[in-house]
Amino acid sequence: MAHPKTLKAIDFFCSIGGMTYGFRQAGINVIAGIDIDSSCKETYEYNNPGSKFIEADVMDLTFDDLKEKTGIKENDDNLIFIGCSPCQYWSIINTVKTKSEKTKNLLTDFQRFVEHFKPGYVVVENVPGILKKADESGLTNFIRMLEDGGNYRVDKGILNANHHGVPQKRRRFSLIASRVNKQISLPLPNKGPAPTVKDYIGTNNGFEKIPNNHKDKTDFIHTTARLSNKNLKRIIKTTKNGGSRCDWKDNDELQLECYKKSPDGFRDIYGRMSWDKPAPTITTKFHSISNGRFGHPKENRAISLREGATLQTFPKTYVFKEKSISKVAKQIGNAVPPNLAFLIAKQII
Repeated sequence: MAHPKTLKAIDFFCSIGGMTYGFRQAGINVIAGIDIDSSCKETYEYNNPGSKFIEADVMDLTFDDLKEKTGIKENDDNLIFIGCSPCQYWSIINTVKTKSEKTKNLLTDFQRFVEHFKPGYVVVENVPGILKKADESGLTNFIRMLEDGGNYRVDKGILNANHHGVPQKRRRFSLIASRVNKQISLPLPNKGPAPTVKDYIGTNNGFEKIPNNHKDKTDFIHTTARLSNKNLKRIIKTTKNGGSRCDWKDNDELQLECYKKSPDGFRDIYGRMSWDKPAPTITTKFHSISNGRFGHPKENRAISLREGATLQTFPKTYVFKEKSISKVAKQIGNAVPPNLAFLIAKQII
């Protein structure tokens, strides 16, 4: 068993610090987070004091740069490298891939740091599609490097965050590896009932009732996006506690043109969450009802920024310094849920 105070980590592609926060909660010293997005810096450092934000493109960062900025050394048994690279290109969601194409090889860029420094532990989290296309995504080569070239013990698989203390259906490819402890493994599913929406949001959890287009100027950011008049009519017509757009499929004014011929496809868009079920995956556009089942279970609005962060298991005290609603939503949706990060960290300890 490693003592958490002897362990230290570098969080590659750290964003606003979901993985960093979870590892710190487990007692591990996260020396630094690295990300190309400068808008994450203030939020990352404010909530993770002592963890340094390094603004850098991993494709351009040199080994000497990293050593100089962090003080790490090669072959350190107590060093952890975390690599949760942006993953839109390998997502199974059918989106245009041109915007994300330049980031499709980030796992390979992360690999060169692992090969050079040979940390004691390696953690990877990404979309399930990276496993489905393991050869193309570089995953096959990455695992071969760990097992054959680095003498690492590797455990990998698809984890559903809802089985690990997160109130949402969030399936992600996860990998944990060690060249120190040959028995390393991913966390097992929690025993007992999985958390649901009602365990985290709602008036009983400190979320006062608010309308759409509500602007909360405090750090709590219980802020909602504005609904168009038509979308407001749609959510009013959507049955509370789990209703879908099928509730108004025969309403000529409200029905979407693209679904008039096949009204049953993609039921989640414009839908409401259910109190007694986990939330859907909190994506980068969870503030919009037209992008998924992001309607509040009871109130006529999409979930707020803070509700989305809470369903991602960020503590209510986590302060988001970015001012743009869409940018905060993107940062929250891209993050690794801290509760899941904590359990992965405990596996290393």
